[in-house]
Amino acid sequence: MDENVAFVIEKKVERTIKNLEKNNMHGYFVQNEEEVLNKIEELMNEGDTVSVGGSMTLFETGVIELLRSGKYNFLDRYQAGLTPEQIKEIYRKTFFADVFLTSSNAITEDGELYNVDGRGNRVAAMIYGPDKVIVVVGINKIVKDLDGAIMRNRRIAAPANTKRLDRKTPCVKVGYCMDCNSADRICNEYVLIKRQPTAGRIHVIIVNKELGY
Repeated sequence: MDENVAFVIEKKVERTIKNLEKNNMHGYFVQNEEEVLNKIEELMNEGDTVSVGGSMTLFETGVIELLRSGKYNFLDRYQAGLTPEQIKEIYRKTFFADVFLTSSNAITEDGELYNVDGRGNRVAAMIYGPDKVIVVVGINKIVKDLDGAIMRNRRIAAPANTKRLDRKTPCVKVGYCMDCNSADRICNEYVLIKRQPTAGRIHVIIVNKELGY
């Protein structure tokens, strides 16, 4: 990476982490997948009951593989052969987990987490339940402010995820949000986490790579 571009990114990350700390959330800047996994192992204990939200970033960084290593009691929503009722039960058990891992649709330089869900199970666990929440995001998820977060979801996260899930919505055809009323719509629950009442419950790991949607 060009050193001047790297400088700009580092300053953006510094601002974001500083404001996360002001908002009672911890922030970390790591360079690669190996450092992501090391930080996660540092933040968790062997034997912890762990669950995850839907996230391509967790797959791309090797986090899902780590959770399947046997070190943790992993409530694996991606396990082959699960019925809808079994997946629903995992979502419910997530509220009693020691640790919840996920990504975020966007993170503002003001230290806020912006997310849009289909069912709400991911954002619900981020807000309340698990004792610890670990959020892994690439530098592409950082935006200036809430307006930027909303636009990022409408222009990137929503249409990309809808296409990945093979939903029949207008955004799959045009490549951006049409604020549709489709039965296949995945943008239903909108949540902005501005601050945490419990200091240090949420830990945000920012990776110096473009990851996820």
